[in-house]
Amino acid sequence: MALVSDTAVWYHSGESPVALRWVLIRDPQGEFATQALRCTDRTLASVPILTWFVQRWQLAVTFEAVRRQLTEATLARAMGVETQRQWADLAIRRAPPARFGLFSLVNVLTHHATADAPLPVRQAAWYHKALPTFADALAAVRRDRWRQLAFCTADQEADLVNVPRALVERLTETLAYVA
Repeated sequence: MALVSDTAVWYHSGESPVALRWVLIRDPQGEFATQALRCTDRTLASVPILTWFVQRWQLAVTFEAVRRQLTEATLARAMGVETQRQWADLAIRRAPPARFGLFSLVNVLTHHATADAPLPVRQAAWYHKALPTFADALAAVRRDRWRQLAFCTADQEADLVNVPRALVERLTETLAYVA
């Protein structure tokens, strides 16, 4: 990589000028496009600015992977990952990290719930899926949690009504995908 860096003033019509450091990155072999990076801390050298850019790139790739996964499960718009529906700045800053945290939690819980067997892939008559989607992972987590919390066996009582296990499993399966 070839680097060149200097300071400049960034001016936009109607705004106050901003002093910044710019770093121009060029790949002599031409494998990567030439890029210009900017930083408002003029005292920084070019290497820390480049390091921050590389670290930010990893985060951007993570966000894109989450968006892609959620889009496959048609949850991106419902969870607000693609577009913000909040008006307050504080809500906008809180919502995406919370959503990414929930996405990560569902993935960790799915891995735990499917340690002994592969994740079941629910098929529709009109759509064939080769691999499980986020909706399948979310349903697996719901089934696992509900079995542990809600469908445990109760003590024998006079007003107890036995429900066939197949019916409980079918209801759990249906609810796991529509909840």
